[in-house]
Amino acid sequence: MMTVILTCLATYFLHMVCSVSGSISWCYHSPSCSEVTWPIIAEKHCNGTQQSPINIVTANVKANANLTSFTYVGYNDSTALTVIKNTGTSIQVTLDPKKMRVAGGNLPGRFASTEFHLHWGNGSAMPGSEHTVNGKRFPMELHIVNKPVSNTSDSLAVLGVFIEASNETGKPESWKTLTSYLTRIVKAGDKASLFRNFSMDDLLSGVDRTKYYRYLGSLTTPNCNEGVIWTVFKDPIRVSRDLIDLFSTTVYINNSSNSPLMTNIFRSVQPVNGRIVMSQVAGTKTPGLLNPTSIAANLSPSLMYPILSLTFLYCVLAFL
Repeated sequence: MMTVILTCLATYFLHMVCSVSGSISWCYHSPSCSEVTWPIIAEKHCNGTQQSPINIVTANVKANANLTSFTYVGYNDSTALTVIKNTGTSIQVTLDPKKMRVAGGNLPGRFASTEFHLHWGNGSAMPGSEHTVNGKRFPMELHIVNKPVSNTSDSLAVLGVFIEASNETGKPESWKTLTSYLTRIVKAGDKASLFRNFSMDDLLSGVDRTKYYRYLGSLTTPNCNEGVIWTVFKDPIRVSRDLIDLFSTTVYINNSSNSPLMTNIFRSVQPVNGRIVMSQVAGTKTPGLLNPTSIAANLSPSLMYPILSLTFLYCVLAFL
């Protein structure tokens, strides 16, 4: 019976993820819609207990032998990156989900890669990654959003990659090409087709994708839906400072003549609330993140029994 209840509990959390973009009007800087208002304007999720991003404290990370290597399909395909767009809150690149897939890494099945977007501060000197490691914030962070291929899971899997500044100029070439499109999408709503110049593998050059952190969190923008499977790679992409600076000096948050530049587009780190951050590093084997008992273990005792009671009732009603 306990196994059934815990399985239902895991399913409940995964079903809380609905979509990457909600219908709520939100922003980063205006007092009427900035981050401090998100728990009010998106009350259902943005004030939840499993929010992202978080500060990853490496001393508290638990080794998990279940966190194996990933399998990537289409990440070397330059035709799979189709459109780049200024959304008004980020720069987003549309990926062809029929060509790009990811599996393994203890994910519950195969996932289709649908888009990636970026978070940054105000130039390479004022960092703007969303996750931090031991309090360190990186200049930028790239998020690859993945949706399940089958109907066996409603969860999203997001791959997060830090971007570190290098002292080179115009490197790497893939990022020089990517940033060359920024002048075509200066205003919010602008978009441009990508011309098969680079692949996702090219953009992730230098990142050892067998080394990563794993935890259960949320989307980092409203609606802040929880149940997101987060993978944060330990190795950063090294991009030259001049290219990083282009993001905060080229694109604007709207299409008016007095629009502010798009800067400091990241959410503050959120409370961990007892969640366990795991790593692929070899060590004592612990239950997988998506194992129902692992999810239950991440809940405090004060929350466990009320939730189990409600979940049991939910399961009983579902079988009637």
